[in-house]
Amino acid sequence: MPAADTVLTGARVRTLDPGRPEARAVAVRGGEILAVGDEADVRDWRGPATEVVDLGGATLTPGLTDAHSHPVWGIEMATGTDLSAVRDLDQLRAALRTAPRLGGWVLGHGLDHNAFGGRPVDKALVEEALAGAPAFLRLYDGHSALASGAALAAAGITGPRTFDQRSEIVCGPDGRPTGHLVEHAAMALVGALAPKPAAAERRTRLTALLAEMAATGLTGAHVMDLGDGDVPALLAGVEYDGDLPLRLNLAPWCMPGATPGDLAELIELQGLRGRHWQVGGVKFFMDGTVEGGTAWLEHADCHGRGTDAFWPDPEAYSAAVRTLDAAGVRTATHAIGDAAVRHVLDTVASLGPQARMRHRIEHIETVPDDQLKRFAELGVIASMQPPHTAYTRADHSDEWSKRLGPDRAGRAWRCRDLRDAGAVLALGSDWPIAHHDARRVLAVARSPLGAAAAGPALTGLMALEGMTSHAALAAGEQRVAGRIAAGFRADLTAFTLDPVDTAPDELAEAPIRLTMSGGRITYGGHRG
Repeated sequence: MPAADTVLTGARVRTLDPGRPEARAVAVRGGEILAVGDEADVRDWRGPATEVVDLGGATLTPGLTDAHSHPVWGIEMATGTDLSAVRDLDQLRAALRTAPRLGGWVLGHGLDHNAFGGRPVDKALVEEALAGAPAFLRLYDGHSALASGAALAAAGITGPRTFDQRSEIVCGPDGRPTGHLVEHAAMALVGALAPKPAAAERRTRLTALLAEMAATGLTGAHVMDLGDGDVPALLAGVEYDGDLPLRLNLAPWCMPGATPGDLAELIELQGLRGRHWQVGGVKFFMDGTVEGGTAWLEHADCHGRGTDAFWPDPEAYSAAVRTLDAAGVRTATHAIGDAAVRHVLDTVASLGPQARMRHRIEHIETVPDDQLKRFAELGVIASMQPPHTAYTRADHSDEWSKRLGPDRAGRAWRCRDLRDAGAVLALGSDWPIAHHDARRVLAVARSPLGAAAAGPALTGLMALEGMTSHAALAAGEQRVAGRIAAGFRADLTAFTLDPVDTAPDELAEAPIRLTMSGGRITYGGHRG
């Protein structure tokens, strides 16, 4: 056996490999796992240049993967004032009065719908605090924003418009815009004018962000966008100077109105790669958000909204998925409402058995009993983000719950029900919608918050699988990732506490001893 580059010892190794569930030491060479064994095996793996890292009793697991994140686009989304701590209108106004002006604009992000106290989202509620400045404030869901009067004027928005996708410039009874912009096409009219980070700042912030993610145990992320198409050049530039701390798998968007030429370009993009990133898959939207009234529901929400799909012609979505599937391309579809989830499942059912484990549904915030078993039957991966439950309340007094009503709110984020029904369940954060800390994703999966708190939780092992072996299945990488076994990628995470047995609140704060991505130590570690 050739000598290892690195040997990790002094650990409890949870391999997630059925052939050998536990071990004590791991040898790494050339970015892959060379051997898995006991402490006695270490001397056989060592050579003159081998680095030995003593993990001091830590628990070593397969490297954690955030199965739904936006680390590049999120840098733009998270520009400006962080409004995530704002709880009411008084706090919002106070934050806007002191917010820094960026190129004369007030930019904000993370604003909770609940801060409006049940009132419609309206620029009139904040104009005094802005003193005439143009403002673009993203709500936490990433699918809506509040624009000030000056920002609307800069964009030439004076009334409603029609869009190819389900987007809306919300207008009052007088026909004038309220400043509430719903979904991407409407938001982009103002967002395109707002100041954005310069190229050098984007690179600096991206590398810092990925390093922060690695410090929470993340070795990879499924990136659910390709930005404006310049992301490959950005990533290539970062890799020209060094290495990415995380392995990134990116899925460009396919939006309503996509032509055969657009689909051909998406197919052509597949496999575009660097050392530690690649394009793999395509992202769709079947609906929007519950709070914005754009989740596609089988019955209207309590405001009479939610009966339309994001694709005005849902069959056009299905046709696009069929084209991509025939080319062997994996898809991920944003589907929050029950009608949206059903349509995606019906679409995959039409593809035939060869489509098993190739397609996934993102978010799945409310789903009826009769759809749970279909995920396993059709081989559709469920991709869910437990930290989203923090935007709801156990008494259903939040905007999400009030819009859905008690029955549908009682089916909130059914992670455990999907696992019990046999589904593959990949877990993520959806940063910047929720914080990227992988430990918190694991902890909240085991102790759901808000409207989901009354439902059953994942076990510690299920949660860990959601960010390791099941995340690998979701990316079609189950033969090279998601477990600790010889020949697999050396993506590894070492916890000071056992992530399976430790109480969720302790796990959320537990230090990470070491993160290794592709055989490179990206956080922690010390020589033994």
